[in-house]
Order: sequence, then C-alpha cells, then structure tokens
Amino acid sequence: MKFTNPNTDIIKDKKLYIFDMDGTIYLGGNPFDYAIRYIKNLRKNGKKVLFFTNNASHTTPFYMKKLERLGFEPREDEIMTSGDVTLEFLKRFRAGKSVYLVATDELVEEYREKGINLLCGNEDKADIVITSFDTSLTYEKLDNACRLIRGGAEYLSTHPDMNCPTETGFIPDSGAIAAFCTASTGKVPTYFGKPYKETVEMISEATGYSNKEMCIFGDRLYTDIALGKKFGVTAVLVLSGETQPEDVDNAADADKPDFVFGSLDDVDKLMFGN
Repeated sequence: MKFTNPNTDIIKDKKLYIFDMDGTIYLGGNPFDYAIRYIKNLRKNGKKVLFFTNNASHTTPFYMKKLERLGFEPREDEIMTSGDVTLEFLKRFRAGKSVYLVATDELVEEYREKGINLLCGNEDKADIVITSFDTSLTYEKLDNACRLIRGGAEYLSTHPDMNCPTETGFIPDSGAIAAFCTASTGKVPTYFGKPYKETVEMISEATGYSNKEMCIFGDRLYTDIALGKKFGVTAVLVLSGETQPEDVDNAADADKPDFVFGSLDDVDKLMFGN
C-alpha cells in the first residue's frame, strides 16, 4: 500500500470516537481483544465513545447484550444503528404515512412499537417502502416491495452496505437487496445510515459534539470513511474487515481516508503505548 499517514496527533485530540462494529471491533461473534483494550483506554482518559453500525437487522437491545457479552461494557446511549436514523426520519418527516418494511422481525417489531403505520405487504398501495438487511428475506417480500414501489410508493433503504462480514466470509446485505429492487423497478432508494447526512446530524444532536470534534473508525471506504470525508469528521480506516490495501491505493484522492491502520491495535499503541 502506498498510503502514508499524516500527523497522527490529530486523532489524539478528538472528543468523540465513533466505532463501526462488524469488521472493526469484532467479526461476527468474535471480539478483537485490542478493540476492547483501546475503548477502555479511551474511557479512562475522558474520551467519549459511540458504537454505530449500519447493520439494521438487529436493534439497540440486541447490540447492548452482544457488546456486553463480548466485553465492551457499553451504555445504552452509546449505541446507534442505521435503523434508528431511518426511524427518526419517518417520525419527523413522514409521520402517519403507511410503510411496507422489508426487514427482520426484530426491526419490524421495533418500528411497530414506535408507532410506525406498518403494512402487511398484500395491500394495493403504500406510501413508503423500506428495505433493509433482512436475514429472513423471501421472494414474497421482494415481490411485494417491487409491486408497491411500481405503484408509486416512495422507496427508502436503511443502509447501502452490499455485504456483511462474518466469521465465514461475506453475506449479502441491505445494498444487495436494494439492488434487486432497483433492477426490477428502476427506482433507486433514498439511503440512510453511513455515509448520509442524517446520520452525522443525529450523532451530533445526540452527543452534543460538532463534526470536527469527532473521529470515526471503520473498515469500509464507501460508508464509514465516506461519512467522515463528506462531513468533516476525521476518518480512520482499519484493514481488519472489508477494505484491502489495494482498495485504498485505487480510491480517488477525495475518497481516501485521513488515516489507515492495520487494526485498532495500532491506534491503541499510538495513543496509549503498549
């Protein structure tokens, strides 16, 4: 890899440290021990931490239990997902609209509990169709979504990730499901999650920190790093997940991260020593 890090003191001066999850602090059910150590060191030194994942197949209670089990000692107000950002958009700007949601039962139940007017899918019309990372996806769900989109429904997607990293390799994610619907209907969804402005606005509103006070760590150029590059958040790429060194070299200058490290182990040693 030809990329060379500039002055890394910039990372040390941030106040809010945002962490992608899959591929950055853990892989599937396997935590990166150095990520646990780094986050503990940040807290000991008065830094604030936020866990943000585009993976909307689960909700905050699930991630709370998972992060606790893996040793990250999270607080509930430290967890946010692309599903949360999409839900907030619906509540603020599409209140009362009918929604057909292609998602896991977990996300569907949360949206229903939060007052979203969810449809079954067999209706003739919908105001909005939302597709997400649905590990219970069926052809019937896809057919319903495409039919309702063709019928005039506004098309939204919780996040654009094409693949989700697991212990055994990549599996199709929300972006791949959206690509199916786009191929069938010709309609491209409005995406939420990383790297879109609604996400950084929600983070700033929830934490009280400005963009320049934030630093985001992630393993994807087109989501994690793009969020930082577009909105003035220091963007740190780790090579423990999806992105490979050659991807960094091949990226346009405007899309390159501010910093690149092999993993959070390197960042921890940079900031706090061995």
